[in-house]
Amino acid sequence: MSQPLNILVTGGAGFIGSALVRHLVQNTSHNVLNVDALTYAGNLESLASVAESDRYDFVQANICDTAKITEILRSFKPDVVTHLAAESHVDRSIDGPAAFIETNLVGTFSMLSATLNYWRSLDGASKESFRFHHISTDEVFGALGEDGFFTEETAYDPRSPYSASKAGSDHLVRAWHHTYGLPVLITNCSNNYGPFHFPEKLIPLMIIKCLAGENLPVYGAGDNVRDWLYVDDHVRALQAVFEKGKVGDSYMIGGRSERTNIAVVEAICDTLDRLSPKADGRSYRNQITFVSDRPGHDFRYAIDATKLENELGWKPKHSFEDGIGATVQWYLDNRTWWEDIMSGAYQGDRLGLQKTGVPD
Repeated sequence: MSQPLNILVTGGAGFIGSALVRHLVQNTSHNVLNVDALTYAGNLESLASVAESDRYDFVQANICDTAKITEILRSFKPDVVTHLAAESHVDRSIDGPAAFIETNLVGTFSMLSATLNYWRSLDGASKESFRFHHISTDEVFGALGEDGFFTEETAYDPRSPYSASKAGSDHLVRAWHHTYGLPVLITNCSNNYGPFHFPEKLIPLMIIKCLAGENLPVYGAGDNVRDWLYVDDHVRALQAVFEKGKVGDSYMIGGRSERTNIAVVEAICDTLDRLSPKADGRSYRNQITFVSDRPGHDFRYAIDATKLENELGWKPKHSFEDGIGATVQWYLDNRTWWEDIMSGAYQGDRLGLQKTGVPD
């Protein structure tokens, strides 16, 4: 696929979606349409650098609105649909699972329904080359022990409302391929981090709390393990998959950067000690505190990305040390972006405690 493509990105104002949009507009000749409902985690300021490009456009729409999505598909005529729109925070899913079922399951069903009708309307080469690329998470596979890795053959075993909703959406996408022939691709990624990350997630939240002089709450003993993937590496992988991936296949995307949660927080503190030292000379590590673990906290996730590396030639370019340094520097340089968020409805409060009793 060397010619310019029309690429529809759902959730393109979110963290990974906006990184994909910026990458495609800045580094390829593809035309990009961003479709986003602009819920709490959607932020068009994340796209300011590409907003004036004549190869970029934005439509505010909810993926559950099948009629609107149908209209958008007919108008834009995409060659690729990259489906990233999702509710994505585990703690938030514990407090309020209904939104996750609605967006991740019903929304994906709506996207598949509209896209199938659109695909059936195509002719010849356009129909043959079309792709529906569903972006998912490694959390659908449950938890690993101290050894082993998730691969494309790992059985599904979701443990939270979030991961269950994403697992269900993966299964819907596969069903639309096997039942109706829709040409699909699925990717499952490890934990992303980098610039423009909404501050409810671990890394941006810890950076902001460090700078505010607040306690840094670490779940349990901080020994849960995640494989960290710099977001710019992830979006390069997404491009490789929708341009060169095999229809019907899934691909694991990981950074080969396993770290315990406490090691991640300590790395953030050490980086800030270097880039923005405190006036009193004390380390940010002194702000670390340990809090009760969240319900059903999976012990370890780790991805084997060998298939993606061998078949499509992708490899991560950023080490964790380089990536965390770049991320911390970005948050230091872009205080206005996250301060505007923190001054609104979201204030960095802990989620996932089920404070209201039975979750909705």
